Amino acid sequence: MMTAAGCSAMAMTINISLDNDPGKLDPSQSSMIAERMVYQSIFDKLLDLDESGKIVPMLAERWTVSDDQKTYTLFLRKGVKFQDGTPFDAKAVEFNLLRAQEKNSLRRNDLKYIKQITVVDAATLKIELSTPFAPFLSILTDRAGMISSPAAIRKFGDDYVNNPVGTGPFIYKGRLKGASLTLDKNPDYWQAGLPKADQVVYKIMNDVNVAFNNLRSGQVDITNRFPYKELSNLSGAARYSVINQPSLGFRGFYFNTAKPPFDKPEVRQAVDILIDRAAIAKVVYNGAVSPGHSPFSKVQFAHGADDAPPKVDLARAKALLKAAGKESGFAFHLILPTTPEDLQVGQMVQGMLRPAGINVTLEKAELAAQIEVGKAGNYEALMVGWSGRPDPDQNIYDFVVTNGSLNYSRYGSPELDTLLQQARIENDIAKRKSSYDQAMQILLKQVPYVYLNHDNVLFGISQAVKGFRFIPDGVIRTATLAK
Repeated sequence: MMTAAGCSAMAMTINISLDNDPGKLDPSQSSMIAERMVYQSIFDKLLDLDESGKIVPMLAERWTVSDDQKTYTLFLRKGVKFQDGTPFDAKAVEFNLLRAQEKNSLRRNDLKYIKQITVVDAATLKIELSTPFAPFLSILTDRAGMISSPAAIRKFGDDYVNNPVGTGPFIYKGRLKGASLTLDKNPDYWQAGLPKADQVVYKIMNDVNVAFNNLRSGQVDITNRFPYKELSNLSGAARYSVINQPSLGFRGFYFNTAKPPFDKPEVRQAVDILIDRAAIAKVVYNGAVSPGHSPFSKVQFAHGADDAPPKVDLARAKALLKAAGKESGFAFHLILPTTPEDLQVGQMVQGMLRPAGINVTLEKAELAAQIEVGKAGNYEALMVGWSGRPDPDQNIYDFVVTNGSLNYSRYGSPELDTLLQQARIENDIAKRKSSYDQAMQILLKQVPYVYLNHDNVLFGISQAVKGFRFIPDGVIRTATLAK
């Protein structure tokens, strides 16, 4: 197969299907997991995760943390260049961190505790925080830690979202909107012997069954989704295998607690205990999710007994509705994603609530529209999940803290806010876990969000692919891939 440059008939191309077309190719503006998939090829991060989820060096070779947990000193890798030939150094990192804190950046909340950045020398950077912030290193393993070329940002301005330049293993070549996105090998990549492939092509396939058929036919080498129904049909003779591993994320739906009928916690509790999560996991997902009742999957240290779903209890649900003055039931609209699986979940929830006199009308909406509805508060119930992050703070804080950026429920509790803030500034894992356990006791009673399950990461991978490493953040790394 020829590369985009037409170099060699033997050039190695890795074809990966994505279920969504990446929008903006700038980590400071990103809000989609499909974008994160592509970013891993273009951008290196200051830190990364290994197969066990441990934080490991990347562009920062090592780091130190002061005794008061407020000052982080990063010792950067030397001799690294951006894909435009300009040098990677401490000034470039400072530029990126300052840019990520600007008002129009979607990373500003991740980095809001940075008080001062000092360039000590070309390979050393000191970052002072206004308060201890336990998730800080974890945040640098994702988009806030991805480093762009300052020269490219200055050159392209607002159009940098279409002209990304990092230090990563592959260089952005071009795209056909809605169809494909092509990256070519970075010949000057700093990791010896990498990347293995000459090219990576991301093919946009919104339909998981279309992607699966392309995997079977050899048109794609990896799919970032896999049909749940096909998990029962795996065969030793198949030309593909499946990665089926627990994720860091969760699925469920928000209640708008600022409006009836969900302004009363008894009503929210009633809905919560009417849902049979195990049935949903079996019928819709063919067992490839874990029924859940918290934002913390079993691969996170904050996971605890509170994640066990409640038993379905119609009698108690009716008693709660009576206490809330809804003895005769009520009706509400649930806005949900457009996938067949999400529609099926919505239909099952419909059926589970009906015996209590609760009638649910389902409305489908694209993710962008859902987010806008959530921000505006123009909904009653809204099904939006989260792909998850390594540190538990990033799975709970912004979702439920008063006025949090993802708190579409408009719920607030001073006691909960205090517990979540304590967990942020405490580095002792046992103490952080205790704070999260106490926070969950509040959330289980108040139910601003109905947690349904934790996804498994499901990738289909051709048997011809070598060098695949599964990382718990569920994002495909391409540098080591070959075939």
